[in-house]
Amino acid sequence: MSEAQRSQTTPRLESAGSPELTTSPQPASADAMAAVVAPQYGTSAVLRTEVVDRPNPRVDEVLVRVRAAAVCQGDVHLLTGKPYLLRLGFGLRRPKDPIIGHDLAGEVVAVGRDVTEFRPGDTVFGSVNSGAFAEYVCVSSRRLAATPAGLTIEEAAALPDSGMTALQGLRDTGGLGAGQSVLINGASGGVGSAAVQIAKALGAEVTAVCSTRHVEAVRALGADQVIDYTTEDFAATDRRYDVLFDLAGNRSLRDYRKVLAPKGVFVSSAAAPDADWIGPVVWMAKVMLANLFTSRRLAVLLMSPRREDLEFLAELAATGKFRPLIEKRYPVAQAAAAVQHVADGHAQGKTVLAI
Repeated sequence: MSEAQRSQTTPRLESAGSPELTTSPQPASADAMAAVVAPQYGTSAVLRTEVVDRPNPRVDEVLVRVRAAAVCQGDVHLLTGKPYLLRLGFGLRRPKDPIIGHDLAGEVVAVGRDVTEFRPGDTVFGSVNSGAFAEYVCVSSRRLAATPAGLTIEEAAALPDSGMTALQGLRDTGGLGAGQSVLINGASGGVGSAAVQIAKALGAEVTAVCSTRHVEAVRALGADQVIDYTTEDFAATDRRYDVLFDLAGNRSLRDYRKVLAPKGVFVSSAAAPDADWIGPVVWMAKVMLANLFTSRRLAVLLMSPRREDLEFLAELAATGKFRPLIEKRYPVAQAAAAVQHVADGHAQGKTVLAI
């Protein structure tokens, strides 16, 4: 499931109570491991650690010893089972795979028969559909890349999902290039903080929209202008942009179209936050329908994980053009508190677990 699909809504969780997970005994053999599991849909309070079987890689997979994992909105969606539409693919009554987690970084332990790009001992980062909040996880080799030089293991874990979403939204869907202007609505979150840096690396002039609390952090990422939406309305200005990358979903299509240049592109990776049942479907339909009646291009982002993009992001990181913004770090025993922090909304940058 892509970041675009997962970030369409932000289910709110009730208080998780104690920040410490209920734990079970440590693994007693090499065939077992500890993992954070959600045995049922619900709030972060249902999370607990269990000893489970250690997975074995298929022919095209890599077994990774996870050292750090990042929390993203997709983890919140899979935990709550909302929007309910996603349960058609991930389990109607309870999660098919109870081990949550998408983004990770760690060391290669073993590789499948057909894997030639990696070998045991390599440090890697990447994304998986689920299972990253565990000591070990099997990942398709196509969704991994070598950890970039100059980043900590936690920063590497914070890079994949948000970085690929920002890259594909700006470069591929938006067609953003050197000399163009971009407005990033929702610039302080995981994807937004990545988008500011990637847009600058692509040579664009960046205007970022966020709340007062995040203004200085977003400006430090390299934004040319920062709009505090609590005091200024970007849709009320005369400024026009070549690309508008929306991560907040808090304005009407009319407002978005108003600030686009005549041949501008609107890229949506958000929708109504209360869409519990079908999530982004109605919003996506509105965007695609409106696209038929305007000279501007209106598009919905559907991110697809791929190694080429991970390698591109790694190169940006290695050259100092992109560094994931991490707001909070938690030990894995406090995974419930970490997920709760993201679910509460308004997190700055990424939230990371040390495993």
